Amino acid sequence: MSIFEYNGSALVAMVGKNCFAIASDRRLGVQLQTIATDFRRIYKMHDRLFIGLSGLATDAQTLYQRLVFRHKLYQLREERDMKPETFASLVSAILYEKRFGPYFCQPVIAGLGDEDKPFICTMDSIGAKELAKDFVVAGTASESLYGACEAMFKPDMEPEELFETVSQALLASVDRDCLSGWGGHVYVVTPTEVKERILKGRMD
Repeated sequence: MSIFEYNGSALVAMVGKNCFAIASDRRLGVQLQTIATDFRRIYKMHDRLFIGLSGLATDAQTLYQRLVFRHKLYQLREERDMKPETFASLVSAILYEKRFGPYFCQPVIAGLGDEDKPFICTMDSIGAKELAKDFVVAGTASESLYGACEAMFKPDMEPEELFETVSQALLASVDRDCLSGWGGHVYVVTPTEVKERILKGRMD
């Protein structure tokens, strides 16, 4: 078993019309044993920028603490919030400087940039970015997420339809992966509000 699969995870970010959704499962396991069913994988950097960290849970939490530290330094120096593109470059640089002993994480970054344009991207454990205009996925359920998102995605969805689409894709996918599941956690972010919802899924 790969170290990335040790705790299990499912992450997806999807773009809508001037909005985006980012969703994750809630299971924390040690291989096939479930430890917690309310684990948080998506973190808020500021009101318009979120990061999801799949992979090894301990490394995810360590990496998140480093990112908060760097983002707060940026806010003090620049007196503004970081743009999603800038933040993606920061995450990539932090991962790449540890490339010989990497954080076992695959981040998913989602944010609203200039003129409320949604930005999503994912990267591997050494910071190689993959940008997308529709959706990005990560975690042990990524294969089934690709299929579900490919089938369900359509461009320029309104926030409510986007929530429905990303939720159905997540729930359908984690049922096909034994290392992730136990419900879901969905954020839908528009220029004016952030909606957070908890999904109930199969509890097995």
